Amino acid sequence: MNATAPQPAPLPAPGSLAFGMQLPVQAQSTLFAEPWERTAGPTELAAVAVAADEAGFDYVGVCDHVAIPRRLAPAMGTVWYDTVATLGWLAARTTRTRLLSHVFNITYRHPLLTAKAFATLDALSGGRVILGAGAGHVPEEFAALGVDFRHRGRLLDAGLAGVDAALRDEFPAVAGGETPGLDGGLGQAPRPVQAPRPPIWVGGSSPAAVRRAARYEGWLPQGTPRGEMRPLVELFAKERAAAGFEAPAAIGTVTEWLYVGAAGWDVDRPCVSGPPARLAENLREYAALGVTHLQVRFPSRTQAELVDQVAAFGAEVGPLLAG
Repeated sequence: MNATAPQPAPLPAPGSLAFGMQLPVQAQSTLFAEPWERTAGPTELAAVAVAADEAGFDYVGVCDHVAIPRRLAPAMGTVWYDTVATLGWLAARTTRTRLLSHVFNITYRHPLLTAKAFATLDALSGGRVILGAGAGHVPEEFAALGVDFRHRGRLLDAGLAGVDAALRDEFPAVAGGETPGLDGGLGQAPRPVQAPRPPIWVGGSSPAAVRRAARYEGWLPQGTPRGEMRPLVELFAKERAAAGFEAPAAIGTVTEWLYVGAAGWDVDRPCVSGPPARLAENLREYAALGVTHLQVRFPSRTQAELVDQVAAFGAEVGPLLAG
């Protein structure tokens, strides 16, 4: 890596709560997208990513769907930017924030395809990739891509093993020979900057997802309420200990909606708002549950308001979350 390559943000100190965000615009489900995003595009997407980068956010996240069936389009929308293309584009516009796929459905792709994409992204970004992976949930999407929805858990396990091997080794080999091409006879470069490979975080909130995540570097709950986190965190720790993993792992959560200061308008959803100290006190409760990474989200009426919230959170709340 040359001297001018971007450097990733430092890992959070023990006892600290790191924070990141899923970016707007790139995914427009009615469950979370704001009205202003419908007419937004690359300019607005880049503005928020740059704001997060400058505000000290640990990561920015991009979702993954290939195609949405007509029956789900009213709720999910059909706007889902390609994950790797979008993260690559953002890598050139940011300098330190990590680039997270939240989450990438690796069951849709051969492990060598996934490894090639994320190894290249890691090389181009100076070692800023976090591969968030998951099993997917839309049966019609699986069918269109020729993937067996019923066996997605087994396929995810095989895919994770293959991607793990291909990101670690130039000529990857996986015991058992379940996936063609992973017998040590095929090589891939460029290699990722991070060693032994970029971290893998596994998404999902079921006990099976937690057990799967415990074998890698992090867990990304999706929609798990705060009151239900403790037993899953305990399961995660138990599974890691049983597998002999001693290295610390990232345990994430998606927070409630937050607003730094007084909104002054009807945000039309449960939201924690007020001065920075109040928000920080609320969020520190997650640390007591064993959480290490917060995925924060802010209601907004415009891209400018969201940028202001990102900047305010980074400057005024973030320092209060340090260990």
